Amino acid sequence: MVADWSFELGELGVDRDEVVAEFGRYLQLERDLSAHTVRAYVSDVNSLLDHLGGRLEGLDVGVLREWLAGQHAAGKARATLARRTACARTFTAYCRRRGWLEADPGLLLGSAKTSRELPAVLDQRQAEAVLDAPATGEPKELRDQALLELLYATGVRVSELCGLDVDDVDRERNIVRVLGKGRKERSVPFGTPALRALDRWCIHGRPRWMRAGSGPALFLGVRGGRIDPGTVRRVVHARLAQVEGAPDMGPHGLRHSAATHLLEGGADLRSVQELLGHASLNTTQIYTHVSIERLRAAYQQAHPRA
Repeated sequence: MVADWSFELGELGVDRDEVVAEFGRYLQLERDLSAHTVRAYVSDVNSLLDHLGGRLEGLDVGVLREWLAGQHAAGKARATLARRTACARTFTAYCRRRGWLEADPGLLLGSAKTSRELPAVLDQRQAEAVLDAPATGEPKELRDQALLELLYATGVRVSELCGLDVDDVDRERNIVRVLGKGRKERSVPFGTPALRALDRWCIHGRPRWMRAGSGPALFLGVRGGRIDPGTVRRVVHARLAQVEGAPDMGPHGLRHSAATHLLEGGADLRSVQELLGHASLNTTQIYTHVSIERLRAAYQQAHPRA
């Protein structure tokens, strides 16, 4: 039996697919959310509409709580539940604006709290081992070394790294221009090792992989197109697997490590916030907890009366 996914809204007959598509366009064009967030919210809305049987009729705070309770019972992570709560509130507000709902039930929906689990990070010895691996002159190794150096030197997100163009790197001032969340641009400094690795890649590696469609992309895949986040994740996992004792983590782990090492080296929290592109200082503060936990572990291991 094929479900009828259209629903009647007052005197308007609105197709479910149209509602979801319009909501997606609103998130992209008016809210300026990332493509990843838009995909996640659209998926969440489809899940909510499935729960409603494809109709907005009867959508109230009780139904929203029932839907979220079902997600919790299904074993969804706290972060997922928090995102779906935020999505539900955004969706009901949008529907109220469009006149599809008489009231906004999302206003009565509480915010789900996410757990503040401390991220896994490399210690400085492990970070050095990851970056000091010998490399030949092959394009892949030159590229991998350059992107690893830049990830750790700047703490940029993997999506930001993949979006970099050649002209975004200022070699005179050792600064890279990054387009972050909300299309906010920031300038992030990097050190001499990263500059050397970038120069080796751009001079000896990138030209050998360039194709007609390569464009200005800084990092390329083997076929000459702009590198994708999945490839970067595989590079990071493979390099970390070669370091004894290093936790298995992806590019975001290098971001966590860079932030932690900056704070351990004396950088102030506001500077780290600016480097990472965090909108809120609360997000950056988790790295102070990481440093404290590492200090506590070292104390308990080393102090005779711990």
